[in-house]
Amino acid sequence: MKVTVNRKAHFNAAHRLYQNDWTDKQNQAVYGKCSNQNFHGHNYEIIASVTGKINPKTGYVIDMKLLKHILKTEIEDAFDHKNLNLDVPEFKNLIPTAENIVVIAYQKIKTKLPDNLDLEVTLYETPRNFVTYNGL
Repeated sequence: MKVTVNRKAHFNAAHRLYQNDWTDKQNQAVYGKCSNQNFHGHNYEIIASVTGKINPKTGYVIDMKLLKHILKTEIEDAFDHKNLNLDVPEFKNLIPTAENIVVIAYQKIKTKLPDNLDLEVTLYETPRNFVTYNGL
């Protein structure tokens, strides 16, 4: 029997969606207001869903204190109140779309989890726009 536990975190960050080798007009056509040269921000919500067998000794799939710590150090400390394009090394050569952010977040979290646990990460860019990634 496997159970999924979930932990939500929050971060505020700015970004700009654009291709360096495109004109402003091309970027505007593809990314619209998200290509604003002065950047724009979001209040992101992120949910880490960890699935595994319940440890018979602890009763946990994962200690929520550990999951809380992983989200704080790997996501909140790394992304909160940052300009993703300028301040976060993972986005130096990667457009910080919601799709790319969720993949980077997944990779950062997954490396801190025991191998026997599965992970799915959901990132809300807005209350109505969200993406999910599970490593596949």
